[in-house]
Amino acid sequence: MFAVGVGYYAPTAGDVPVWLWPLYADSAVAVALGGVVLASVVQTVRRGGRVVDAPTSRPLAYVHTVAFVWLVQFGLWPLVSLNLAVGAYLAAPDALVYYWGVIGTHLCFVGLALLFPAFGRTTRGALATALALAGINAVVDYRFGYHPPLLYEPGPVLAGATLAIAVGAVALANRSFRRL
Repeated sequence: MFAVGVGYYAPTAGDVPVWLWPLYADSAVAVALGGVVLASVVQTVRRGGRVVDAPTSRPLAYVHTVAFVWLVQFGLWPLVSLNLAVGAYLAAPDALVYYWGVIGTHLCFVGLALLFPAFGRTTRGALATALALAGINAVVDYRFGYHPPLLYEPGPVLAGATLAIAVGAVALANRSFRRL
């Protein structure tokens, strides 16, 4: 999934300052963060331990929380972004991939994220960091125009929806994770 995400953003990444790539390629970054979270429990599982008994720490709480928020936010975002121009996406020659494929694969992000509270923790600082990063990401996407490639030019409706999804993802993280 990560390679597919990188491949999606690669043709337009040259138009984006390198230091903004982690905010530009948000879906690929979400998958990478999910991979880091899964890697954090590998040692416990390989020793025969239960994933719910994986070690916790403040740095891991930040990684788990930000990964959860990024996966939920960018797992749900295509439902809004593609449906704002549904006719263009369904009429595209690759509609199977560019509409149904994108929505289906991105919804898997949400499923992955919902596993993390079983073994992860959060803190108020981690939640605030995730919310701040989501806000910065929205500014980069919609104020500076470094949003993911779309078949239309996004406007205030998508920007507002993106922020609402981000706030909802942070609220869900707050309710789902146990505190460190």
